[in-house]
Amino acid sequence: MIKIHLRLSCLPHLGLMQGLMQKLCAVILTSLFASNAVLADIYKFIDNDGRVYYTDKPKNSLYKRIIRTRPVNYAAALPFMGTNKKKFADLINEAANRHQVDAKLVHAVIQAESAYNARAISSAGAVGLMQLMPDTARRYGVMDRNNPVQNIDGGTHYLKDLLKMFNSNLDLAVAAYNAGEGAVMKYNNTIPPYPETRNYVKTVLALYNRSS
Repeated sequence: MIKIHLRLSCLPHLGLMQGLMQKLCAVILTSLFASNAVLADIYKFIDNDGRVYYTDKPKNSLYKRIIRTRPVNYAAALPFMGTNKKKFADLINEAANRHQVDAKLVHAVIQAESAYNARAISSAGAVGLMQLMPDTARRYGVMDRNNPVQNIDGGTHYLKDLLKMFNSNLDLAVAAYNAGEGAVMKYNNTIPPYPETRNYVKTVLALYNRSS
């Protein structure tokens, strides 16, 4: 058994090897994510000299998340997903109507984020059905992220704002839900080149289109 511990902030890449090392790191990170070996969110930082750092423990807000893992209890929730989907269907419809967001999109995001597990918690501290981070929760007045009513309302409100921000472009709104609107704007209103985000967009849109 190969045990891998990702602690990549110790790998600044210099000189002519910089591009090669960055590509190598990208391949490693993508492979780890695809194999579910990554157990924590991964962040990237480029300093003023062009050195690139990867870490699972960002030191400040200059580090940008490039891989976000699913909740640690995501797999355990899958057998109960159908039951929980029905359980929360009315709350989802109410929030979708209130914020004028397609309920099918809210369902797709919730399935991708938590598999309808109201107790889902990620390694980065995202909580609940729509995996709200503390800053997002405060932004939308969510006092208790574990409360399904508040969680769904806050996440749906966030989706509404993202859709408005990106002119109803589903790809960009979903990418922003995953990586943050700042990341989408940084890359000139395109899906950020983060393997996890691109995979997330494909997953959510496939779920959305399947239910259409």
